[in-house]
Amino acid sequence: MHEDGNGEHREASEGPGSAADREFLELERELTVLLRRARASSGEMAREVHPDLESAAYGLLALLAESGRTRATELAAYVGVGKATMSRQLRALEELGLVYREPDPADGRAWLIQLTDLGRDRFNSVRDARRARYVRQLKNWDRTEVAELARLLRQLNEGMER
Repeated sequence: MHEDGNGEHREASEGPGSAADREFLELERELTVLLRRARASSGEMAREVHPDLESAAYGLLALLAESGRTRATELAAYVGVGKATMSRQLRALEELGLVYREPDPADGRAWLIQLTDLGRDRFNSVRDARRARYVRQLKNWDRTEVAELARLLRQLNEGMER
């Protein structure tokens, strides 16, 4: 017998994919469906902000809407891309009039990125429509269930960062 990390014991013959891991297989299946739908939804939302916007850039707009002025290097680290990729994505957002950059007063070599008024207005409009869609889709859920789902997803995201 081996301890499984939760203080429970299982037979040595029970390996990955066994009945003992059923919950994790179900989690993988449901996350796969959720992620597939989220990617499709992100593409739709990006096109609603601007027809030429790449779906990956929508996440940058969301991050900037939440955090305000942010260094390009911090955006790249958060999203998990290199400086060259981030620079290309930011240049595209600038050309669409959705963000602007200004020198960082604390470090003249760095740039601070911020949403333009147009970028903020378009992003907020799409985000509000998405929130209304969630309200409609989850109308039969109790608000405490929605809050619990958000808490569990935050816990999952934080656990995945470690």
